[in-house]
Amino acid sequence: MISYQLGVDDLADMRFGYSPLLEATTSLWALRWPERHVLHLPWIRRHRDLLATDSPLAALVGPERGWLPDFIAPRPTTPLPDIADELHRVRATEPTKALADLRSVYGQHPLPEVLARRPAALPDAVADALTDYWRVAIEPYWPRMRAVLEADMLHRGQLLAREGAATLLLSLDRRAHFSGGVLRLYAGASLEYDVPVAKRGLLLIPTLFAPQTISPVGPDEPPVVAYPARGIGTLWESVSPAGPGALVDLIGRPRARLLAALDGPASTTDLARRLRVTPSAVSQHLAVLRATGLVSRARAGRVVLYARTELADRLIDKSH
Repeated sequence: MISYQLGVDDLADMRFGYSPLLEATTSLWALRWPERHVLHLPWIRRHRDLLATDSPLAALVGPERGWLPDFIAPRPTTPLPDIADELHRVRATEPTKALADLRSVYGQHPLPEVLARRPAALPDAVADALTDYWRVAIEPYWPRMRAVLEADMLHRGQLLAREGAATLLLSLDRRAHFSGGVLRLYAGASLEYDVPVAKRGLLLIPTLFAPQTISPVGPDEPPVVAYPARGIGTLWESVSPAGPGALVDLIGRPRARLLAALDGPASTTDLARRLRVTPSAVSQHLAVLRATGLVSRARAGRVVLYARTELADRLIDKSH
């Protein structure tokens, strides 16, 4: 367990963000162990061969626990970092730190030759491999990934406003405990670590590929908790046509399908992808649904997210 000792100032300075590079690096777990990431199988099938190469990328996942070296996913310095800035920070890593991070991941195992043969060039080699990987495996899907992450942040922010910090922290993971100002998170059976946050605040990061909460464990690391985002199951799905029912008769099939797709907050672009229609068509239907009180909207970062209202939920339930 990792224990974070949180004071009043730390709870007041609790905030959210996401990291494009964290999504890229943790997605390596899904390619290494697809049986543990069944929700991502459509994506895994397209990209499963990317680790079958003799490159630094294939060697970044630790041989035993699957840990990743810290330097390949630097802690975000802003709530909404840019992938180019994050990759620049990887490239700027001191080679001695990069090697130390890798050795802590590999433990008693020797480093692979692809990582050990040119220590001085290691950060550049890893940054190059991650850049290529991002462009092929993550960037084409990043708008929909970002929409899920921002929808999660919107939900957690509303949860914080409605029910308070304790409820929010307990929602991060089913094994989370919060009592007496101490947040305890499961991070593997062999890991025990106590961290006094000491007025440094707490950054919470939703992520799509982490199966549980993950967190840095060095005394100099800023307090960060990455946790599984809500709505991961909607990431790769397409919405099937709405069946017959009173809701279709009431508002028409296209708008009934749109309401059915809004089982969690989503952007116009994400809805268009899932429904296989144009964003302009989605926008027109959303405008009507919002005017009739069936859809609400809120801004999360640079994206506007839409969600069903309570009235729409009741109509959906009654039509089934």
